[in-house]
This record gives sequence, C-alpha cells and structure tokens, in this order.
Amino acid sequence: MELKDKVIVVTGGGRGLGRAMALELADKGAKLALVDLNQADLDETAGLCMEKGVEARTYTANVANEAQVEQLFTDIARDFSAINGLVNNAGITRDGLFLKVKDGQVVGKMTMEQWNQVIDVNLTGTFLCGREAAAKMIETGSEGCIINISSISRSGNMGQTNYTATKAAVEAMAVTWAKELVRYGIRATSIAPGFIGTEMVMSMKPEALAKVEAMIPSKRLGKPEEIAKTVTFILENDYVNGRCIEVDGALRL
Repeated sequence: MELKDKVIVVTGGGRGLGRAMALELADKGAKLALVDLNQADLDETAGLCMEKGVEARTYTANVANEAQVEQLFTDIARDFSAINGLVNNAGITRDGLFLKVKDGQVVGKMTMEQWNQVIDVNLTGTFLCGREAAAKMIETGSEGCIINISSISRSGNMGQTNYTATKAAVEAMAVTWAKELVRYGIRATSIAPGFIGTEMVMSMKPEALAKVEAMIPSKRLGKPEEIAKTVTFILENDYVNGRCIEVDGALRL
C-alpha cells in the first residue's frame, strides 16, 4: 500500500506508541484519524502531524463501548470517505499476581475489576474497532490493513494474567481476520513489542528499569519509533498477512 493520502486510524493515538506511530505515518503522507480518551493529548499529536503537512483529525471514544465505536467509525468514514488502515494500539495494564500467598495462606487474588478492565479495553476494544473498521473498508470499497498490537507478554508473564490473556488473543484474532477478510482486499497482522521506552516504562523505578534492560540481549529498551517503523513496513508490504512480527531485542520471557 502506498501510504500517501491513505486514511489510517490509530487508537491510543494521543501519546506513547500511538503518537510515534502517527508521526511516522505522517512522514509517509498518510491522513490520520487519531482516537483516544484524552482530548489534550490528541490535540498535541494532531498538531505535530499537521506540522508535517498532512490532515489529522481527532476523535474521543471509549474503545470498549460498542455504541461509541460504531459511531466513531461512522464519523471517520464520513469525514474521510475511506478507511485504509487501523492500528489497534489502545491498551492498559492492571498488573497483579494471580494469587498472593503468605505462610501457606492465600492473602490476595487478582480482582475481577483488574481482570475486566484489561479485557474490556485490550480485547473487547480491539475486537470492536477491528470489526467496525473492516465493515467500513468493505462499505467504502477501500482495500486496507488492520494491525493489532500484541506483546512479548503474550506467551505468559508473572503478574500479568489479565494482560497476557488479551495479548495472546489479539494475535490470534488477527490470524482469523486475515483468513476471513483477504477476499475483500483486507489484511490483518499483529506486532509483539518487547520493552519499549514509553512514558509508562520510563516511569519505573531506576533499579527496576536497570534490571529489565539487563534481561534484554540487545541491552537496551526499544524505541517507540522502532515500533512505528514496523507499522509502516506492514502497511506498505501487501504480502504481509496473518503474521505476528516480534520487535523485542531478542528477549524471550
């Protein structure tokens, strides 16, 4: 796909990985539909994109709310007359041990609130946005690509029962969508980042951050721009379909 003037939706586009993706896509000349809950963050990202000479519009929506997502993609299709790509980047963490045990006694459990919050945003949100984006691509006759953001944690990581479940699932959904949607000219893939130097990761305690970096064979955190470049690689290469691309500095959890 030639990205110039193509319409790409980025959820979680207000900051972090989403902002890096938006800026990389702007460099390629894409038109951006940026989705987030924080309007101030969205406005800043959109401003940075428009400085690069591209069209960027902002939309506030809760990706876990079906009615809001349906309206979101109706609005985007109306505003741009096409949708050529979606990066399902919106996600949260609510980490905690499955069980906390002290002296043989269970003293704590991962709560249903921790479970449901992560499932709602990371899994249900990805499902809803993928479904509505694909529907609008078909309705507008726009060939395109959906990219789900998975994680190195999809194989299992301590303290992340909820998060790992969602990240394994969104990878599997992309494979399913690739098989179902290819007949309509729609591809679906996923990216599994390792530890990336976003605001969230960089806010870790220095000693914890140093421990993480020491685990990585490349001996450094990934850069948000490196994930963003993977997004453009997938969008531009029409033979990449149904696969998960790992960008993790050779780390295996």
